[in-house]
Amino acid sequence: MSERSAVRRRLGVGPAVAATVLGLFVLIAVLGPLLLPYDSVATRVGDRLLPPFSTASDGSFALFGTDQNGRDVLRQVIAGSRVSLLVGITVVVVGGLVGLVLGLVAGYYGGWLDAVISRIGDMQLAFPSILLAILLAGALGPSLTNVIVALAVTRWVIFARVVRGSALTTRGREFVESAKVMGASDLRILVHYILPSCVQPLMVASTVQVGLTMVAEAALSFLGLGVPLDQASWGSTIANGRDYLASAWWIAAVPGIALTLVVICIGLLGDRAGDGSAPAKEVAAR
Repeated sequence: MSERSAVRRRLGVGPAVAATVLGLFVLIAVLGPLLLPYDSVATRVGDRLLPPFSTASDGSFALFGTDQNGRDVLRQVIAGSRVSLLVGITVVVVGGLVGLVLGLVAGYYGGWLDAVISRIGDMQLAFPSILLAILLAGALGPSLTNVIVALAVTRWVIFARVVRGSALTTRGREFVESAKVMGASDLRILVHYILPSCVQPLMVASTVQVGLTMVAEAALSFLGLGVPLDQASWGSTIANGRDYLASAWWIAAVPGIALTLVVICIGLLGDRAGDGSAPAKEVAAR
């Protein structure tokens, strides 16, 4: 039993609870516009800084209060969940596919290909990923697409290293050598023999990176480098409330709690996925 697993059990938080909470947030993100039709950026000056459990001027119930522009915080959290989850999943898919291909090529073929890909990855890892994301997002401009591109550029190397490690371990095994002797093509060996060994560590890395990517997106939006102002985001909502922490704490606290819960649940599920295999956990921890 790993130390993190022991802590998780002592806290009484199991994978079922984490999956339930995460599933609830996903359901809210998907069905939010149907459950609560809204304009998340509509301002109502007369409803400025209403505390939680208040009634707005139009008769609607502000469960989590309103911000300095009279916008309902709950509505912004629901809209922000769509942006955060979309960015987190899309970045992991794009960065994961790029890293998967480069990792397979580097680990299986080795030689100069491995050296070039590994050195590029080492140089990128030597530079803090959040600073690289800030530079890219600042150069590209605030846009949902640009945020995804900037974060995907910083994430591919993680997946490439995970896949490369598994490919290096698998390529020398007897069943791979037998497939070569029998005349199997490189593509067939990569798909049928090397790729399956990369699935579990890749899943562990993916769950961890979804959470980290959501935090990075919130950080970029907090700095004004994320999604445009006409799109609600957890990071931008937290940024809006930083000047009102003493008088209207709910503006920043509610999206902050939502982001924390989602990231923790994703981390717990990733930890659970890695419990089944020690090699998988070792590779994912690199």
